[in-house]
Amino acid sequence: MTQNAVQVGAGQVRNERDRWVALIVLCAGFLMIILDQTIVNVALPSIQDDLNFSQSSLAWVVNAYLIAFGGLLLLAGRLGDLIGRKRIFLIGLTIFTLASLVCGLAQSQEMLIGARFVQGLGGALTSAVILGMIVTMFPQPTEQAKAIGVYSFVAAGGASIGLLAGGVLTEAINWHWIFFVNVPIGILTGILATRLLQNDEGIGLSAGADVPGAVLVVGSLMLGVYTIVEAEHYGWGSLHTLGLGAVALALLAAFVVRESRIDNPLIPLRIFRNRIVSGANLVQALTVGGLFGMFFLGALYMQRVLGYGAIDVGLAFLPVALLIGIFSVGISARLIMRFGALQTMLPGLVFIAAALLYFQRVPVHADYVKDILPTMLLFGVGGGLFFTSLMTMAMSAATASDSGLASGLVNTSQQVGGALGLAVLATLSSTRTETLLGQGDSTASALTGGYHLAFAIGAGMVIAGIVLAVALLRPQAAVAEDPALEPAYSKEAA
Repeated sequence: MTQNAVQVGAGQVRNERDRWVALIVLCAGFLMIILDQTIVNVALPSIQDDLNFSQSSLAWVVNAYLIAFGGLLLLAGRLGDLIGRKRIFLIGLTIFTLASLVCGLAQSQEMLIGARFVQGLGGALTSAVILGMIVTMFPQPTEQAKAIGVYSFVAAGGASIGLLAGGVLTEAINWHWIFFVNVPIGILTGILATRLLQNDEGIGLSAGADVPGAVLVVGSLMLGVYTIVEAEHYGWGSLHTLGLGAVALALLAAFVVRESRIDNPLIPLRIFRNRIVSGANLVQALTVGGLFGMFFLGALYMQRVLGYGAIDVGLAFLPVALLIGIFSVGISARLIMRFGALQTMLPGLVFIAAALLYFQRVPVHADYVKDILPTMLLFGVGGGLFFTSLMTMAMSAATASDSGLASGLVNTSQQVGGALGLAVLATLSSTRTETLLGQGDSTASALTGGYHLAFAIGAGMVIAGIVLAVALLRPQAAVAEDPALEPAYSKEAA
């Protein structure tokens, strides 16, 4: 072997190693953001007592973040394509880290809510471009499936870990540390990202610097998410909800009309014409909407009915994170390459629906091993199969110039679907509980009845996702529409 050959081989190994290290850095930044979304929920009672929040105003600790995060995702993904995904990632990471510090220092309601809004902006900028960078770094189907599996594990498993971490930090120290812990992680991730992530200049603002379009899409999404999260307070049929919802839809319609008529649109509408991409995002919105009910209402059931503490709730959900990790990191990728993404995703959806249906029968006096653990096991396996397959399909048509947009779209459908699903399930659950209390049921029984209804409707949403997946995501339909998609979906590609 010649010296040049040895040098080339060493360079290939080094580049290979650098790519996987860069993936870990990206996922570390994303994990921090995912953890923050669930870690706060466990600490809400402590925040309420310390800063004297009312029950209704306390919701803004979560909603301020969600409105900014969900509203900016799509635009953030496209900005990554235009001016460079690494640049957007680092800007978002800096904003998120600084806002976390301010959240931890907050001594008033206004300071905390304002910092949470800014934190949501940083979280959107950071997370919107990650999938785009992953599919660019790993263009080969086998490696891409493995890399997306790691990302999926972080996305799904991070929610369970956040519940446990939130309980430990809140009970061991105080609620301020659920935000302070982000600061050293953000600084270290930023340093490593600066060194390890490849520089990309983007395609230039001239390819899509549409300021009016940006105002329309951000305004529409932020107003839409605000309307969703406030629907539980005002009611779905109220003038407030219907009026603002109509305005949000009108802004979105104006944005679509504008983007279809200008030469350099901010968000090229061609990405929505692909049946696989659009269908995958729709299936995700429905499924995640049902899953949010399992995570958040399930945690409330354990705390308010079974009397679990914050750490107990985190431990109860731990099997979900472990199983998603086992399947996402290796098993799902091999199944996708062997059988195809759809054939791997459908059993995952069935497991998730079964988990919600099983949870729908939990009694007032539940035994964890008999009544709750089977749900966690079903959801862990189902989530591990579902998320990796879904991400693979949703990013299938992404080109080098549009991968940031596709990444932002995946995150937007996840966040908006989750917000809408949770708002619907929480409202119906609360209404059912009030009805049962009026009929003379005990508090525990009435709460459980409300949760039963929410879990059943969540299962129905996942079943609807299964129907849509079968109808819209058939491999033969994908290949007929775009032959380039065949390697990602058909088992022959393996």
